[in-house]
Amino acid sequence: MTLIETPMDAMLGSSHGKPKLLVVDDQPINIQVMHQVFGGDYQVFMATSGTQALSICQTNPPDLVLLDIVMPGMDGFEVCTELKANDATCNIPVIFVTAHTDAAQETHGLSLGAVDFIAKPVNPAVVRARVKTQLTLKFQSDLLRKLVFLDGLSGVFNRRYFDQQLGVEWARSTRSSSPLSAIMIDVDHFKLYNDHYGHQAGDDCLRQIAMALKACLKRPADLVARYGGEEFGCILPDTAFDDAMGLANEMERKVRALGIPHEASSVARVVTVSVGVATRTVDSVDDAVAMIGLADAQLYDAKQSGRGRVCGAQLQAAGTT
Repeated sequence: MTLIETPMDAMLGSSHGKPKLLVVDDQPINIQVMHQVFGGDYQVFMATSGTQALSICQTNPPDLVLLDIVMPGMDGFEVCTELKANDATCNIPVIFVTAHTDAAQETHGLSLGAVDFIAKPVNPAVVRARVKTQLTLKFQSDLLRKLVFLDGLSGVFNRRYFDQQLGVEWARSTRSSSPLSAIMIDVDHFKLYNDHYGHQAGDDCLRQIAMALKACLKRPADLVARYGGEEFGCILPDTAFDDAMGLANEMERKVRALGIPHEASSVARVVTVSVGVATRTVDSVDDAVAMIGLADAQLYDAKQSGRGRVCGAQLQAAGTT
């Protein structure tokens, strides 16, 4: 087995499950044919119009789109153009499936960003092989993008990915009027730990803490990242304040329960963390930067209050002073 296959298998098994295909066609019989071809090995979703397809891609992004060209209203070329113009959907591969195949149409479709062109009526073996090829390429690209955003020391996401996803999740929270929470975590007296035990032990300590924090996350959309030095950050989409506080307290307990000796700490004989929580409610004002600023301020309060504890607050609501 090659090195690339091992993480690929992990991605498919743990985060993807069965790959998700979206079949877009205004003729139900064509959707039924595709469901018979792929239903056993894939999650198959359907859309009978271009606008419906775009909505599904936004709310439940598929791993690949099988897209008809000739449809009433918005045609397949327009759908593909919209998908490729949106940062949230531009990496979803599109395969055009159409009865009208000529060189000009195929060239146009590929120029819009499609990865393949398949003629109707489809040959089941051929279409399965082409979809499998494009999904393999897609998952490899996903994996490479993910590796760029991993912190080499701790194994969790890095600051760059944290900042990127914070913007994405803030926009989603605003669009859907859903809560969004952030947690900032700092290792107590970490300089003293390094001075006492050495930097190699310090690196190992950070790795153990990162894995403990990651193990506390409940949903695939939740993320933990190394924010800098001995500080970690979490983004929790669709998470209200009380739930975020509960998770933050669980993280504090989980790190303490690791039992990593810290004889130089004034908090405990083991490594502890201080934690700050901030939540954007559906009627909050300000922006993502303000939310992280509030979480940092709560982290500061936790440290000033004796460390090894959690403090939290919600962003100011509109109309309050």
